[in-house]
Amino acid sequence: MLRISVCLAAVLLVAGALHGASAQTATPAPAAKPAPAATSTEPKPSRMKLTVERLKEMRAQWIKNRPKLRACRAEVKSKGLVGDDRWFYIEDCMDRT
Repeated sequence: MLRISVCLAAVLLVAGALHGASAQTATPAPAAKPAPAATSTEPKPSRMKLTVERLKEMRAQWIKNRPKLRACRAEVKSKGLVGDDRWFYIEDCMDRT
């Protein structure tokens, strides 16, 4: 009986997560007012989200400036930064020096 209850709870959790995900991807109804004519098709680059293209651009810049990159990596290591903070610090370091 306990096993059935646990399986039922798991199925409900998965179904709820799928329903929530599908609600987020649904297209909204057309708005009554027209959209502005001068809209940009490219989304604004976000500093919080690293994309593959952005990482490739950063890496290409770093390959050109290997000595700077070594110095910036040493700074990052001494500060103990990890994750996205590490990448953004290296990017800022490469730009300023």
